[in-house]
Amino acid sequence: MATDNHMTSGVAGRYASALFELAREQGELDGVDADLSKFQGLLNGSEDLKRLVNSPAFAAEDQERALKAVLDWASVGATTGNFLKVVARNRRLSAAEDIIKNFRQQLALHRGEMTAEVQSAVQLSDEQLAELKNTLKASYGKDVRLETKIDPSLLGGLVVKVGSRMFDSSLRTKLSNLKVVLKGA
Repeated sequence: MATDNHMTSGVAGRYASALFELAREQGELDGVDADLSKFQGLLNGSEDLKRLVNSPAFAAEDQERALKAVLDWASVGATTGNFLKVVARNRRLSAAEDIIKNFRQQLALHRGEMTAEVQSAVQLSDEQLAELKNTLKASYGKDVRLETKIDPSLLGGLVVKVGSRMFDSSLRTKLSNLKVVLKGA
């Protein structure tokens, strides 16, 4: 899981910067971005992979060997694959999600985009995502990249975070607010 720990953020920032510069020099920004999205999807979909990435109980060699198998299976490109193996070798794999987040922030800045984190109870359709993207673009005047996450505990609605701003229209929050109002009455 991603942490907000300053040391991890610093480490993640340095690794993300190194990967960003390497990808830019090689003209592979889009490919590395796609590979990181693939890897993030694998992390989100597998508790076993998350445990491998985050647990200090695994030796660096074991993490690297298992990671190589996963990356080969997922057809992750050489630049991203080699980078993640170096991260594993250096015992920093637990910072992978923060590295990905930092890389995406640098890429968005490079492209003149903003990133919006969108949580929903169910998978949003392409039409809904396009409408949300257009609404955010109209509000902020920049292209917006959406990072989506499914959180069934929201029950319905959305939570959208852009920078330090958060818009919460989730059913969970509405019910929680209603509960507070009813207790106060």
